[in-house]
Amino acid sequence: MQIDIRTDGVKPIRQTFANIARRLGADKPATRYQEAMYDLQPETSFHYRPLWQPQYELYDKRRTAVVMADWYALKDPRQFYYGTWVNTRARQQESMEKNLEFLEQRALLASLPADTKALLAATVVVLRHVEWAANMNNASVTAYGYGSAITEAAMFQTMDRLALAQYLTRIGLLIGGKPAVEAARNAWLHDATWQPARRAVEDLLVRQDWFELFVAQNLVLDGLVYPLFYQKLDAQLAITHGPAFALATDFMQAWYAETGRWVDAVVKTAVQESAANAAVIGRFAFAWLDRFEDALGPVASRLFGADGGDVLAAVAAPLEKRLAALGLTREGVPS
Repeated sequence: MQIDIRTDGVKPIRQTFANIARRLGADKPATRYQEAMYDLQPETSFHYRPLWQPQYELYDKRRTAVVMADWYALKDPRQFYYGTWVNTRARQQESMEKNLEFLEQRALLASLPADTKALLAATVVVLRHVEWAANMNNASVTAYGYGSAITEAAMFQTMDRLALAQYLTRIGLLIGGKPAVEAARNAWLHDATWQPARRAVEDLLVRQDWFELFVAQNLVLDGLVYPLFYQKLDAQLAITHGPAFALATDFMQAWYAETGRWVDAVVKTAVQESAANAAVIGRFAFAWLDRFEDALGPVASRLFGADGGDVLAAVAAPLEKRLAALGLTREGVPS
């Protein structure tokens, strides 16, 4: 008796969902990111107009001055969907927890000189309030943005900012317990050093154009704050106090480098869409750059003394080059 064993290949009827196939072609398999990102934005059959803004539909492209032929062009180069984002952040959280545990067991932050701890409480820990504002701004982008390519990535950014605020709170607790966190809160509310920055941040909270929020928060303000605090200050503290601050803020530095790729990709794509977009986004970026650079001047002086102005200028100059590389100019920005 002879047995012939044969194999047959089963060809799938279709490679992906119909909406993805209309974009990529019926025979092209889609990535998980593409299936989780494309065409999730509701476009028809809305139940009601928003009562607080009856001039708009519930989801409305007119909520920003930026215009795109296809809002799904604003893709995330990280290709984050929920699964990949969670896995990435879980690995980073595990590393950050080990760092904080190491610092706590050896009291590396608690044993810093009193003047250094007071400086960190009145500057770095205050950023927990800036991160909370960033959380609210990105939540607004998520709520009012158009196209799930941008809104789902903005939701991940929203939750990241909450985590960053919590990490800064924990750093404050390691520095000096609840009194250090309370001192940071008082500095944000009452210290004259922080009031220009606080006012600028709170003015940003009430801006209505969601793309302006995206640019001002994720490109401009982050582009000043993160290099100033987590690069320049880190370098200064490492000379006198070793790597304790670097360990405490390792996640912040890695996170900023990663999310910068997404922010740049979104802005560059929107700028390349049209000259009108380039002009609008340029006005957003440079107007807020001037505002935030002035507002952070007193904070830089608190951190670096007489060199504060030079250090802040050294942070702003690369940001201006970054904006130029994205195709943005100062044309149309009030002088």
